[in-house]
Amino acid sequence: MSTTWEERWHPLREEWVMVAAHRQTRPWTGQTVAPAEQQPPRYESGCYLCPGNVRISGAVNPRYEGVFVFDNDHPAVGPEAPLEPETPPAPYRVRRADGVARVICYSPRHDLTLAQMSVGDIALVADAWRRQMRDLGARAEVAQVLIFENKGEVVGVSNPHPHGQIYATNFTWKTFDAEHEAQRRHARDTGRPLFEDIIAAERKDGRRVLYEDEHTIAFVPWFARYAYEVYIAPKRRVPHVSALTDTECESLARALKDATVRYDNLWRMSFPYVMTLHQAPTDGSEVRDFHFFIGFLPPLRRPNMLKHLAGPEIGAGNFLSDTSPEDKAAELRAQSTVHYLGDAS
Repeated sequence: MSTTWEERWHPLREEWVMVAAHRQTRPWTGQTVAPAEQQPPRYESGCYLCPGNVRISGAVNPRYEGVFVFDNDHPAVGPEAPLEPETPPAPYRVRRADGVARVICYSPRHDLTLAQMSVGDIALVADAWRRQMRDLGARAEVAQVLIFENKGEVVGVSNPHPHGQIYATNFTWKTFDAEHEAQRRHARDTGRPLFEDIIAAERKDGRRVLYEDEHTIAFVPWFARYAYEVYIAPKRRVPHVSALTDTECESLARALKDATVRYDNLWRMSFPYVMTLHQAPTDGSEVRDFHFFIGFLPPLRRPNMLKHLAGPEIGAGNFLSDTSPEDKAAELRAQSTVHYLGDAS
């Protein structure tokens, strides 16, 4: 295990990340996470995402056999938002939160995750992302499309059925704004694309690369804030998932399979994470410098230790990593790419 006291520059967020890897060995009596004792069933009668079941809205799911997308029954944004919200006193401001919120079910099976799906079925999920992006991103009222998955009880997922969410909003998201500006500034200052420089640096080092083929690369970034944080990116710079070719989409599916299987095999459990597709805005701004990628943020440092944001992150605004990206990448690289439970699809 590395002993490290240093700060690493996060070029996409343009902020410093503190690295103190030796701190993960400190005594821990806080919350712990244990693998589930039983596998979930293939079908759950009380699940509002399983085929043929009734959702809380009263709508009945079709008996779908592949990927299923529907408008969220509890949307975070919506066209019914007040056109003119009540104006608060200065210095406060308000604006309407308009948009479309959708749910994307990856599989009709209640017991599957991406890690246990076949590469072909994962490619169907990636293709659904492409189609949703093309549909929603083309709407004049949509400024950005956020696609994400919360997996596992420890990140607050409300239903274990394999699914993600889509928010197409009339506003952009802060993290992507920061990444967009960082990439524009790097291109302006150096004449080179920032993410391509990141990929080149990771390939040159090699220690943190988990998967690579002709079209896609997966790696633990040098500036990782979370233990086991992973980026999956096409090598060709595209601003949105919808710009991927069929071949690139299949390659992305192989990388997703590889990374998620490594996660599960690490501690022989269904590994929790937040997965986000980092995409450029669709508000008409120049997006040629934006490089689409998928980021995984797992909350576990080891099975009995969660990563809680506390004083440095919440109180002071600087991220403190208690792990070494090189050590965590080595653990993931050592894992088999065959799921310990086998493919269930």
